[in-house]
Amino acid sequence: MKLTDKVAIVTGGNRGIGRAIALAFAREGAKVAIVGRDKSRCDEVAAEVAKSGGTAIGIQADVSKESDVARMVQQTKDKFQRIDILVNNAGVNLPYRTVAELTLEEWNRVLGVNLTGTFLCSRAVLPHMIAQHQGKIINMASYGGRHGAEGRSPYRSSKAAIIVFTECLAAEVKQHGIDVNAICPALVATDMLAEIMGSQAPPDIPQPEEIADLALFLVSDAGRSISGSAVDAFGDSNPLYGSKTWTYRTE
Repeated sequence: MKLTDKVAIVTGGNRGIGRAIALAFAREGAKVAIVGRDKSRCDEVAAEVAKSGGTAIGIQADVSKESDVARMVQQTKDKFQRIDILVNNAGVNLPYRTVAELTLEEWNRVLGVNLTGTFLCSRAVLPHMIAQHQGKIINMASYGGRHGAEGRSPYRSSKAAIIVFTECLAAEVKQHGIDVNAICPALVATDMLAEIMGSQAPPDIPQPEEIADLALFLVSDAGRSISGSAVDAFGDSNPLYGSKTWTYRTE
């Protein structure tokens, strides 16, 4: 198995892409800390892992809160004694909002979870990875971090910043044997997409498991030559294909 004896933290691991990543890592031998704001849903995914013969724990945490992040890392260390992989997948979005309509609370919430959460979690695991002289960090960016769009400024701004943060962190920690990459999905069939788009969500878009496969490659030995990269995973929404570029607006 590709991740035997590795320990991974997956934030936002209780649904969607995070759940798929947690399950994929566990199948490949990793012990997984599944993190989310809803502890019961984290425990449900941990139970799925256990049912398949793997090892996982559920941890309740809001990644925008420094104290929660510190507790998340400590609980993982207490349980598994090490941290080899961090997937910064936790994220929030909003329905369509123009800048004129946005409240400061809405802006801060999206940036706080998506960007500040990525920073806090990365900073918290670095001492452990540096001491081990190895580690893998994946930050979940987005197609939206590549391009602006009306009504999407908080989410897309946060994802654009994550791409640059990934490059900065990768440059800082390569000397310690740590690889840092970002994944940029476009539309993926997740609960969050359904909540934002409703019935507008196109039916023929990538599944979370496809993004999990990419994450697994990046944290495995096969991905050891890749760091500081933002890997696009657009599926049929790739603008190169022209006719299947989706846009959406939810009031």
